Amino acid sequence: MKPSLLRFFVLASLAGVTLLTALAADSPRSEDVPKGEITKYSFDKSKIFPGTVRDYWIYVPKQYDASKPACVYVGQDGIGFDAPAVFDRLIHNREIPIVIGVFVRPGVVKALSDNALDRFNRSYEYDGLGDTYARFLLEELLPEVEKKTTADGRAIRLSHDGNDRGIGGASSGAVCAFTAAWERPDAFRRVFSAIGTYVGLRGANNYPTLVRKFEPKPIRIFLEDGSKDLNIYGGDWWMANQEMERALRFAGYEVNHAWGEGGHNPRHATEIFPDAMRWLWKDWPNPVKAGAGSPQLQALLLPGEDWKLVAEGYKFTEGPAVNAKGEVFFNDIPNSKTYKIGLDGKVSLFRADSKRANGQAFGPDGRLYAVTGTQQVLAYDRSGKAEVIAEGIRGNDIVVGHKGDIYVTHPGSGREPSLVWHINPKGEKKIVDRGLRFSNGITLSPDQSLLYVADYASHWVYSYQVQPDGSLAHKQRYYHLHMPDSADDSGADGIRVDRDGRLYVATRLGIQVCDQAGRVNCIIPTPNGRVSNVCFGGADFDTLFATCGDRVYKRKLKVRGCQAFQQPHKPAPPRL
Repeated sequence: MKPSLLRFFVLASLAGVTLLTALAADSPRSEDVPKGEITKYSFDKSKIFPGTVRDYWIYVPKQYDASKPACVYVGQDGIGFDAPAVFDRLIHNREIPIVIGVFVRPGVVKALSDNALDRFNRSYEYDGLGDTYARFLLEELLPEVEKKTTADGRAIRLSHDGNDRGIGGASSGAVCAFTAAWERPDAFRRVFSAIGTYVGLRGANNYPTLVRKFEPKPIRIFLEDGSKDLNIYGGDWWMANQEMERALRFAGYEVNHAWGEGGHNPRHATEIFPDAMRWLWKDWPNPVKAGAGSPQLQALLLPGEDWKLVAEGYKFTEGPAVNAKGEVFFNDIPNSKTYKIGLDGKVSLFRADSKRANGQAFGPDGRLYAVTGTQQVLAYDRSGKAEVIAEGIRGNDIVVGHKGDIYVTHPGSGREPSLVWHINPKGEKKIVDRGLRFSNGITLSPDQSLLYVADYASHWVYSYQVQPDGSLAHKQRYYHLHMPDSADDSGADGIRVDRDGRLYVATRLGIQVCDQAGRVNCIIPTPNGRVSNVCFGGADFDTLFATCGDRVYKRKLKVRGCQAFQQPHKPAPPRL
């Protein structure tokens, strides 16, 4: 056999990690391999990236059957890695499914004259975090592709199932591909990343940390890089790619890699691209599955237990609160109604007019305390009869301790300051803190010695020591939260604690779970990507309920929530 026809691979086991290194490119394409069709187009109708124009190419394999949707591979920076020829060969050999390739260039905003420079969108579109580019593909470009036909008139039909979709690129295009899958694993689950720019250009250096903390997503990823890759102002590419690989393995992802000695170019990636495609599409159509996650996540989540929809169809849900039985009550603020979730899971109306109540909490007397749109704090008995506890408080959220002390956040607006109120068991109110940007969620530590307040407009949850008279001391920006790249704050909203002392914070990124030392250990996203508040309910307080916009979800956990109306509980100290 001629050396040019040999395919030779070295498999080395390093601490349980399989390293795949291609020593020679795949065999040249034989003349009898059917060649797919490649057509070029231009797209200038984007509303997500307004004013941009870009070229894109569609590859349709000869074996494509227009009677059923085909798998898809989206390549950034146009056609790379000799992808059409590779797909011709692998499809012919039945090593990958029928795949239509869509290869797209980054956008450019053309200058209005020859005396001005175009605006080049590549770094903006590719290096940035968030779902913007994924939305561009899913809402604009791929629907445009499906309007096209092949040269012989066949309609182009693309599968919309993420398990049938791959995406890839080199350098910033690799980060772009990973980000699209990270943000939308329902749409992209197979990622090829060559010389990936996981460095500090527009926040991608945060990925190794986020990968370790987030509940794993169903993504399979192949990484490639070389030891002579860039080491410049934004970071060290070679080290960053290895850090990504270690983070993905730590979090339980299905990940493979090919490390070489090359620089910041596509040569090595082109050599190993055929085997990367074989690995990414192996065992298709079996679904790509998510891993178990970090030990911190495994300590919380029950295997096979996912989020379940409790109810939907509301305008905006908030204020989940649980009584001693484990029944959960929540508000639909715009509709001014309060609902009860029974232990049987059935939802019933509790109050037909909640006075646009927001946060609420049960007290040790069994009454439901709520902050209302009438600037009152009301307490409802089991029959729904209300008593005014305090007035003149534009409240947001509330917690009631085991002795009947009440704390209420008052976010403020415009010239009105953000406050924290204390109402003692006699009904006497006083301001115990001011100065947060937007005081929001509030709760007590399990031993009730500390008060926690979420600052919606920053990335902090504040910690205060509760004094014998109910006043607060030793204020600290204590819990450090993660923020999405698309926002200027974490959006920290409702907060609760479990019996082990963890703090659960509803944020823009999902539910961030912190240890007692103030560190985010893990992040649990919700099914619809929204969450305003949480509480622990159910007969054993081991089910996390989340108000998520127009819906309410629940998820059974391994841990139990700690309720402020109960006797204080001292958890074990954190590991420092």
